[in-house]
Amino acid sequence: MDLSKALEDLYAEKEKLERAIASLEALQRAGGELPRLPNSGKRRGRKSMNLQERAEVSERMKKYWANRRKHKT
Repeated sequence: MDLSKALEDLYAEKEKLERAIASLEALQRAGGELPRLPNSGKRRGRKSMNLQERAEVSERMKKYWANRRKHKT
């Protein structure tokens, strides 16, 4: 790993961060509000299942655990 290249990259990133911090501080001093990001409307987390999908998963897991118990003994 080239240390001089790594240092150069880190200093460049530091400059970007300092500029971003300075602009945010200037915005804060001016009393301006930060721009709001648009809400994508996408739901986060797991997808809900309907009754049929739930039953399929239940059967699949029953078979899985029965197989695990059978091989354990």
